[in-house]
Amino acid sequence: MTKKLLLLVVLLCGASMAASAQKYITAAGVRIESDRIGLTLQQKLNERGTIEAIGTVGSREVSGTALYEWHFPILGERFNYYLGAGGHIGNLKGSGVFTGVDAMLGIEYKVNGLPFLLSADVKPAVHINHEDWVHLSSGISVRYVIIPEKKKKKSLWPFGDKDEKNKKNKRDEEQPGILDIFKKKDN
Repeated sequence: MTKKLLLLVVLLCGASMAASAQKYITAAGVRIESDRIGLTLQQKLNERGTIEAIGTVGSREVSGTALYEWHFPILGERFNYYLGAGGHIGNLKGSGVFTGVDAMLGIEYKVNGLPFLLSADVKPAVHINHEDWVHLSSGISVRYVIIPEKKKKKSLWPFGDKDEKNKKNKRDEEQPGILDIFKKKDN
């Protein structure tokens, strides 16, 4: 019962945060599974979405996977969970080429002050033309942040966004009002 309650609280906290879910644009690293090892590359596409490419090598197979992932913050901007879907293609020793579809559920932490991401995930896959039709793998990844997210400059102006206020005033000056028809025009 306490585990279910804790999970519910964590999910509600994550759903209620409006912050960006990732603190990087591009990250690459190593993914380790129980029977395979590989390389992973993540590229941020939008505020909450990334595309991830994973290349893995096992004792009997080589495969490449592409996934689109949706990121959601849990306890701040640096700790989030993600859901993903995509497909894979590979070569199985003795059977040849295989393909399939993948899903992914994981958690990710951007180490504060260091350019590293740590993640753990579960990745079920359904194969076509493979000895195992269904495969459930779990893995951990360590990625280095190649391109970090640009930090937003903090303004010393305490009353909202000063630049936005200046833009609004300039627009108001450019747009004529009803009483402006009585003003003299300078030629």
